Amino acid sequence: MILGQVSWLDCLVFLIFLAPQLIFRVGFFPTLFCGLRALPFLLIKLPLGFIHERFFLSRDQRTPFVQQASWFEDIVVRCVRYAFAYIPANIGRVFFSKPVSLPFLRFRMLRHGYLRSPIHWHEVKQHNFKGIWIINDESRQPDIVIYYAHGGGFSMGSSYFYLEFLLSFLYLLKTEGSFRNPAIFALEYTLVPDSAYPTQLHEAIAGYKYLLAITRDASKICVSGDSAGGTFILSLLLHLASTSKQQAKVEKAARRRSFVFTDDKGGEIIHEDGILSVAENGKTNGHQNGTLKPTHRERTALPGMAALISPWTTLISPLDVDTSSDYLCARSLHQYALQYAGSKISIDDPIISPGNCTSSELWQKATPERGFFVMYGGEEVFAPEIKKLLRRLREAGCKVRSKEEERGIHAWPIACLFLSSTSEERLKGVRTSVQAIAEGMRSGKS
Repeated sequence: MILGQVSWLDCLVFLIFLAPQLIFRVGFFPTLFCGLRALPFLLIKLPLGFIHERFFLSRDQRTPFVQQASWFEDIVVRCVRYAFAYIPANIGRVFFSKPVSLPFLRFRMLRHGYLRSPIHWHEVKQHNFKGIWIINDESRQPDIVIYYAHGGGFSMGSSYFYLEFLLSFLYLLKTEGSFRNPAIFALEYTLVPDSAYPTQLHEAIAGYKYLLAITRDASKICVSGDSAGGTFILSLLLHLASTSKQQAKVEKAARRRSFVFTDDKGGEIIHEDGILSVAENGKTNGHQNGTLKPTHRERTALPGMAALISPWTTLISPLDVDTSSDYLCARSLHQYALQYAGSKISIDDPIISPGNCTSSELWQKATPERGFFVMYGGEEVFAPEIKKLLRRLREAGCKVRSKEEERGIHAWPIACLFLSSTSEERLKGVRTSVQAIAEGMRSGKS
């Protein structure tokens, strides 16, 4: 199912769905004050900045993104840039919530002649995770499952906001990726500040094991995600690799119904939250010295492939610098990162900030059988850290392919599906990802 470009009518309807939810979930006066604070931007800065750059600067003088963007894309990205920097997350998260996103999708479907989705999807709710299951034919076994974790800075976003993108993704996997019965499971993880680490990683692990039970073959699973979702996917892979590395000793201790004792001298440690932390030397890294931790581990196979879009590889980095093109704000990002880390773990620990993992051995163990495919924008805030991780993976001998979108901004393959005017431009990023996944998943063992 491929819908058309978001129109001004769609924007109006979106605001109609949004307004009552903001009043109900945030409150009338906080919503009012937020709107009043935005007026100078909407009435003065936005139009003046747009007119100045569009009509008084030559093309070469414009920011790299504006050089290629349509008027509509330009205006929307300017608004998103303001929102990311100045609108509180408790208000921003309402924009992407299920009560707003789902009726908006249904309106867009109706506008395009769909009374109901032509592709089956339903909610999955388990005691330790939840999400959305999307499949071409629910009566048959899937031949590929995309395990997708959405972005949103840990504090915003939902699988329902991504649902149109995911339905388009699945449609192209079927029609252009040549998969007979593709499926997608979108993880609906807990946002901050409702909960911090390790809740989200626990949910990601539980969701992955759920898919293993469905497919009974890890090689059929391609883990994927964008932005903060990419962080969870990389953390999941490092967790699986760490667990595998320590498996022999853990199983031995478990058979003795014993414990693993560790201290700050470089021994093993099992977090009280049940997740192995990863040190730079590839060993487990403890945070509580001289404590006894019970060990319970199951051997879990790695997925067949990983396909990431603009992954947030390092939570806080001096390389994160605002760009003239991107809509991300490094200051806000670092604030969200600290909320995600919470009080149980260091913000620099590689299990939550995978870009800090420098162990070639561990990355080799964490690399899926058919490798990584990473898409990112050349102008996005995360670009330097993404390039840094790609270099590290290649130096470690890991199988990795990448696509840098020239003048591209953060998660543009997703945003352009809604904003770009031509069908070719709207589907360009999704098609690139589908093609890479099809080639990778069908390439056999490396």
